[in-house]
Amino acid sequence: MSGSIKIKNRRASFEYYLVERIIAGIQLTGTEIKSIREGKVNLADAYCAFKQQELFVRNMHIAEYTMGTYNNHEPKRDRKLLLNKRELKKLLGKVNERGFTIIPVYLFINEKGLAKLEIALAKGKHSYDKRESLKQKDIKREIERSRDY
Repeated sequence: MSGSIKIKNRRASFEYYLVERIIAGIQLTGTEIKSIREGKVNLADAYCAFKQQELFVRNMHIAEYTMGTYNNHEPKRDRKLLLNKRELKKLLGKVNERGFTIIPVYLFINEKGLAKLEIALAKGKHSYDKRESLKQKDIKREIERSRDY
């Protein structure tokens, strides 16, 4: 179970410089964790924001559970991230600096069966930085192709 669910936000490393990574727990309902175990999660447009000294992940789409009844969850609701106060204070200080944001990078289920979200303190890239990333990716792909032949 632990190694089966690994959902990555591919756009994160393309759109942002990932400065620091932290693993956080997520406060979920029963149908949400069942839907995550089925792999029906989209992190592409998700971001994290502070609300009254607590960190929430917003816009993370967890599809409704197919076997859920009238008490199924709302797909894009705000979900609280579980971090200790020291980590929250550190992140809040960095976010208040100009240009930093917090984005979810990776969602997985650990060995205990709990859903964990790897978040990153990130700084946005400019368009010329994105072009440079694409060049590096193409160069790496060409090197891999030449090794195969």
